[in-house]
Amino acid sequence: MDQRHRTKTLKLTTLSLVVLFVLAGCSSTRMAYRYADWGVVWWVEDYVTLSRAQKRQLNQDLDSLLKWHCSTELPRYRAWLDELEADIADGAPDIDTIEYHQQQLLVFVPDLLDRAVPVAVNLLTSLSDDQVTELARNMAEDQAELEQEMLGGDPQQTAKARAERTAKRVERWLGSLNGQQQALLEEWSADRGQQTEIWLQGRKNWQKALLETMKGRDQPGFDEAIRELVINSENARGPEYQAMMRESRLAMANLMRALIQAGDQQHREHLQARASKLNRDFTALTCS
Repeated sequence: MDQRHRTKTLKLTTLSLVVLFVLAGCSSTRMAYRYADWGVVWWVEDYVTLSRAQKRQLNQDLDSLLKWHCSTELPRYRAWLDELEADIADGAPDIDTIEYHQQQLLVFVPDLLDRAVPVAVNLLTSLSDDQVTELARNMAEDQAELEQEMLGGDPQQTAKARAERTAKRVERWLGSLNGQQQALLEEWSADRGQQTEIWLQGRKNWQKALLETMKGRDQPGFDEAIRELVINSENARGPEYQAMMRESRLAMANLMRALIQAGDQQHREHLQARASKLNRDFTALTCS
């Protein structure tokens, strides 16, 4: 498998799963992707100019990760999507059903993170001091851009922008929203308070912890420090972030239930078709 196909395939399988995290309480696809911190492999690669040797090692590590992911995880995703399709076909799911599917999504995460840790460790230990400086600079620039993009207006504007972002993601699953659904989404967004600020601060906290850990990348214990940052990233993000995520998952479950109930048969058919398409996408992926 060439590098382009390898990267496209693994990113598709991962990002497709991450998109589903909107059902698990993440308020944005970007947030979900950053929350899945094994993604450090991707954005370090985006933020740092790698040498040929580093790219070669990364490609070898990704080959192994891809083979495991395709053979072990994709069947689990497909089984879950079969169950989701069946539950949707039975009618509008109740809150217990939605929370069940949230939990099913979260069950997929630990194994993926665990398998990704060695890939991240191999990449991070290979970085030179100049590359770490480049990483820090680019992370800071990206953080500043995000803060400007997401917090550039007053609280009302921030809530409106959050509602618009969420509406775009929800519409991928339900189709065009009716007036009642739009009102529900706007009310939900207004009730999120400082969620965007808390997420951004948690992101900054995590990146600060990563850079601090990078100082000891040639010391014993570095592997375990990176494992902690990846597996238990909420610890580095801070207690406000942890509380926000707990509240957000429940709030998102209630929102999805309300949106589905406020919809009609066309919305449910759109949701079922979306799940079916994603299931077919997973089925079409192979490790060859």
